Amino acid sequence: MILNLLRKYISPNQNASLDISGNIKIDYLKYGIWLYFILLIFEGALRKWVLPGLSDPLLIVRDPVAIWLVYKAWKYNLLRNNYFIISMTTVTIIAFITALLVGHGNIWVALFGARITLIHFPLIFVMGKVLDRADVIRFGRFILWLSIPMVILIAAQFYSPQSAWVNLGLGGEETEGFQGALGYFRPPGTFSFQVGNTLFFSLVAIFVVYFWAMKPKLNRVILVLATIALLVAIPLSISRTLFYSVCLTVLFYLSSLIFNPKQFLNIFFIVVGLAVAFVILLQFDFFQVAIEVFSARLESASKAEGGVSNSLIDRVFGYMFRAYTSSDDVPFWGYGLGMGTNVGSKLIRGERSFLLAEFEWNRIVAELGMFLGTAMILIRVILAGRLVLGSFYILKRGEILAWLLLSVGLVNLIQSQWWQPTILGFGIFIIGMAYALIKSFKDRPTS
Repeated sequence: MILNLLRKYISPNQNASLDISGNIKIDYLKYGIWLYFILLIFEGALRKWVLPGLSDPLLIVRDPVAIWLVYKAWKYNLLRNNYFIISMTTVTIIAFITALLVGHGNIWVALFGARITLIHFPLIFVMGKVLDRADVIRFGRFILWLSIPMVILIAAQFYSPQSAWVNLGLGGEETEGFQGALGYFRPPGTFSFQVGNTLFFSLVAIFVVYFWAMKPKLNRVILVLATIALLVAIPLSISRTLFYSVCLTVLFYLSSLIFNPKQFLNIFFIVVGLAVAFVILLQFDFFQVAIEVFSARLESASKAEGGVSNSLIDRVFGYMFRAYTSSDDVPFWGYGLGMGTNVGSKLIRGERSFLLAEFEWNRIVAELGMFLGTAMILIRVILAGRLVLGSFYILKRGEILAWLLLSVGLVNLIQSQWWQPTILGFGIFIIGMAYALIKSFKDRPTS
């Protein structure tokens, strides 16, 4: 019964040059991608509330799905001659060997580090081969539906004490959450950590902008409620990253108007509508408190980091440059693949910490050394460049969604901390959708 419902919701890829049997294979791969996404959203809920005793193994609950998807895609010749996968696999295998021979020597740590680029990175290209534009729109509709109960949950977490059931930590334990401001803590939603909530609503913002701007088929009540959910989630999250991310998505949309000037009239109505919604929300005490807490967070962080512009520049570029300026003592082959992850530190030292570096480029160079680390970084940067060119190409032809997805996906692909499974999952999923849109548009038969 569930399989039939999925088959009805997830239609075959009409652009795939496969026979009937091939279409069935594509359908099953689509089910796997949906399962990957659902586990991404609810992995934290499983680890906190449903199966707390299995919290540690559930950290990699998506890995078997990723392995199955990559294996099946390879079996169906969907990943043939993909130079990004070949390059990344080669670098990873060399790094795995050097980690065992001249690095930390722990095979489990090396395997945990290798899984990031061996089984998750290829999913970007699996999604590109399997999904089409209609599939991405279906994900967008589901995400907007899901934003409504999600904002109710984070509101409950925001206003509840840390000892409340909704604020239980991993393993079902009472733990102090991430400090926000004025005594309030950052709500994680269904995720293990608050970063998942930030990334989820960043994705909500993309589809809110897209559905208002391009008006694909969606119940307008749901779109209005999802928009309100986003407006409420920004202060409730106490997350500057979410605020910056939404602003960046809006800037990407505004830049797209160069190729679609007819949309300028829409902006007026959208801005007026948002202003009215914001004024209405301000009449409610719960929203006023959230705004006050969020404002206090912005002010304190700005003072500590020397202003918003300094904070943004340092977050985006500072740690990238410091990966090389502070790498003089790193061995040629690095300290070993996986050692810079929290799981790696747990397996090596018995406690979760940052043995090498917290930020991505620093971690990669420290783990793999200057040569291999730079090679891995370059693969991600070159892929980012290809995606920008591809999204720009279809943007000029009226398709803006891939461009909007890159407002969040670009930073994630280039320098987000993929050692953290939730950040990795959202990064792969967002980039994979953008890649699928670009490929689907380019493969569209010309009339």
